[in-house]
This record gives sequence, C-alpha cells and structure tokens, in this order.
Amino acid sequence: MPTWELEQIAMEHGYALVCGCDEAGAGPLAGRVYGAAVILPSGLELPHLNDSKQVSPKRREALFAQIKEQAVAWAVAWVEPEEIDRLDILNSRIKAMQWAVDVLEPRADYALVDGNRDRGSRMSITIPHKTVVKGDSLSYSIAGASILAKVSRDHYMKEMAQLYPQYEFERHKGYPTKRHYELLREFGPCPIHRRSFLKKL
Repeated sequence: MPTWELEQIAMEHGYALVCGCDEAGAGPLAGRVYGAAVILPSGLELPHLNDSKQVSPKRREALFAQIKEQAVAWAVAWVEPEEIDRLDILNSRIKAMQWAVDVLEPRADYALVDGNRDRGSRMSITIPHKTVVKGDSLSYSIAGASILAKVSRDHYMKEMAQLYPQYEFERHKGYPTKRHYELLREFGPCPIHRRSFLKKL
C-alpha cells in the first residue's frame, strides 16, 4: 500500500510542494494517453487509495472526486492519438505528465514520477524529480495521480464509445483485446485509432 515516505524524504531535502505523476493509456490501440499530477496535503489519508489497477471502478470514481476536492493542486493533460503516432508512445507519456505538472497551481517544486523513464528522444521531465518503479503502489501522491489519469481516460473512452459504438470502447477502453481486434478487422480503424499500433492487422 502507498505511504508518505517518499514525499517526506523530498520535503526533508527542502522541497515544499511535492507532486506525484502518473499516466494512463500507454497500451491501448485507440484513444489519448493521459497524464496527471497532484499535490496532496501532507499526511492525507484516503481509504482504499492505491494503484488505480488495484481499485474497483466504483471506488476509483469515489476517490477521483475526493482527490479533486482535497488536493492542494491537481491537473490532467493528454496527448491525442495522431500526436502519439508522430511522437511515439514514450515521448507522448512523458509529454502528458510534464504538461500536467506545468499547469499545477500552486506549482510543484519536485515530482515523484511513476515508472523508470523520465525522458524520450524528444520529451523529458524538466522539474526536479525521482522516478519510482511501481510508484503507484508505494507513494500516496503517485497513487492519487494514477486515479486521476485512469478515471479521466475512462470518462473520455465512454464518450468515444458513443461516437463510435461499433468498437465497444466502453468494454475494453481501447486496449488490445481479442474482441477489439475482431471489431477492427470488421470495421477498420476509426479516427481515434493509433495507426502506429495497428501493425498486427
């Protein structure tokens, strides 16, 4: 379960406003990739806050509302499918997270970033930071960002399901499931499919 340990270490090194960063949607064949950044009040405890993949959809929705309400600052950003094709997914993930950090108000002075990558060939995390493997299960702030990114992307994919009902995006959220591939072969790609991800078709 996530704790405040990594945030406390950063604060002991003189950083007053520490944010967590995470992204959602790196793997799907369709839709945006989302990045989120959040500064939570130090020591805040939210029941069930964890890596978004370990939390039920109903609890994620409740946490999403609680985090937005109680955060010192939060932001969500995204990169569109056509830009993912242009930049590649690593650069797009990093761009989305850095963009979310950039629009926090008040601004963070340090970031805890989920994963082990903080730069691609064209984009990088520019704020002082630390990458944390499995950070969304270790850091309270990263877990909060994980919920913000995941729920924001799920809301967007539900909207896309109404625009493009034949792909059943409400079921698989654009991920490369067997059913999604069946529908792609039947209907071909739509405007939100990532063309660079469709090599198997």
